[in-house]
Amino acid sequence: MSIFFHILSHNIIPIFLLISLGFLLSKKFDLHIFSLSKLMFYLFVPAFIFVNLYTTDLKLSMLKVLLCGVLMLITNDMIARIIAKIRNYDVGLTNAFKNSIMFNNSGNIGVSLITLVFGSAPFVIDGKMPYLNEAITAQIIILVIQNISVNTVGFFNAGRANSSKKDSVKTILKMPSIYAIPLALFLKSIQLDITTTPFWPTLEYLKSGLVPMALITLGVQLSKTNFDLKNVDVHLSVFIKLIIGPLLALSYIHLLGLTGVVAQAVFIAHAVPTAVNTALIAVECDSCSDFASQAVMLSTLFSAITLTLAIYAAQFLFPA
Repeated sequence: MSIFFHILSHNIIPIFLLISLGFLLSKKFDLHIFSLSKLMFYLFVPAFIFVNLYTTDLKLSMLKVLLCGVLMLITNDMIARIIAKIRNYDVGLTNAFKNSIMFNNSGNIGVSLITLVFGSAPFVIDGKMPYLNEAITAQIIILVIQNISVNTVGFFNAGRANSSKKDSVKTILKMPSIYAIPLALFLKSIQLDITTTPFWPTLEYLKSGLVPMALITLGVQLSKTNFDLKNVDVHLSVFIKLIIGPLLALSYIHLLGLTGVVAQAVFIAHAVPTAVNTALIAVECDSCSDFASQAVMLSTLFSAITLTLAIYAAQFLFPA
């Protein structure tokens, strides 16, 4: 029970406090959501992706983790297509639904949660944390996959609501994030150290600012959202994300032969709620922003319970 309240007080409540700040400020000053989303996607997101890619040691042994992340994206895309066909969604809602179950909140919840879990009992031995580095590496790989895909595929999906495939591709090509990826990989490959340049502190400031900026921006969007607590599609999205998602991850973990701490980290990483960026992308592309915002909000709220269960299940299913 202590882990439940720890997760609640250290992960969930701070998230909602930041969202609330954005909500209240917007109600008082009527903040412009499109200006905030431009700051997100042209400054904070590309810096976040670049720094994570540049500083992460992508070992070949973690290839299975990467493959698991890709399989999860593909499977969730297929599930969304099937449900959209059954429920007769239009193009906009189909792609908003895809984004809501494909993309995880790996940044502000995933990384901190993995650090919390594997940096405390029973994973602390004689005052040391022998499992933490391995777990964090697995989480960072998933984080990188998620950030790359949400800022490419996610934008493409959202753009399809109001534009052609060609125009959606053009929208992606305008996003700095896709250029941050090859640049970071290129600089790593030639072993050019940019951490001693004046650019590096700026990039780190922007990276560190992503989480609070994203949550405050979500709060601003929620202040302009028409809530419908009886929206079946939102509840369906949340159920798939928080219940079906971890079960899918469990099947792929067994299929790929992942074990121990890595298996636990991967399982927990795919039990986190919907990525905040999916709501911001919906705003940026003017596509089903009410649905996207509610999916993020409700999945985050209910994850206080489901994440706790996932952490217990992970330790039982994949003993270290």
